[in-house]
Amino acid sequence: MSVLILIPARLQATRLPGKPLADIHGVPMIVHVWRRAMEAKVGPVVVATDSDEIQRAVEAAGGQAVMTRADHPSGSDRIFEAANVFDPDGRYDVIVNLQGDLPTLDAHLVTACIAPLSSGVTDIATLAAEIVHEEERVNPNVVKVVGTPLPTIAGAERALRALYFTRATAPFGPGPLYHHIGIYAYRRAALERFVGLPPSTLEMREKLEQLRALEAGMRIDAAIVETVPLGVDTPADLERARVLLASG
Repeated sequence: MSVLILIPARLQATRLPGKPLADIHGVPMIVHVWRRAMEAKVGPVVVATDSDEIQRAVEAAGGQAVMTRADHPSGSDRIFEAANVFDPDGRYDVIVNLQGDLPTLDAHLVTACIAPLSSGVTDIATLAAEIVHEEERVNPNVVKVVGTPLPTIAGAERALRALYFTRATAPFGPGPLYHHIGIYAYRRAALERFVGLPPSTLEMREKLEQLRALEAGMRIDAAIVETVPLGVDTPADLERARVLLASG
């Protein structure tokens, strides 16, 4: 598989304005994410943005960025435009959507996310981690993936075929619950199909974009990993990221 990693980044953020350019030890957060993605060594890493400031910051660090429209409703739409701008000839058949607010990301999570696509039947691959803290089981901000276990696949010791994603505590009964990690690897044709679909009923009810794919009959598989990367959404998250990166 030929892989292109795209990182959508925009300056507008309600809880943390200017988030991609937030300073972490003298380096903008988006540059930290770009560097982590480069460490995966699976393909080129490109930031997709509508901000001249973000583009300049990435390029000053030696990275690549492409400009996209400002009116995209989601990161998926932004990376679809960026894929066509950066790779109009379709050389890359796997597109990774890597969030731009994961400055402490372990690079192996990128390769783990891609692994389920090796089955040949998966449209979209993503990640999940077993919930170990009781409070996360009932927290609606912790999205759960409900799935059926899959046989071992190359690059992932365990995986689930996703049947549903929810903010509720599910499934019911004894057994593990899985925290969904919002990193996605799309077959390019699947990404094109996905962004062409209208918002679906369950997507709008749960406010989870990935349900659109499931409702349309697309297959999503989730590799199970051991760690959940820190997503920076608030000033407190940013301070935690600074501490983590200072300690290595």
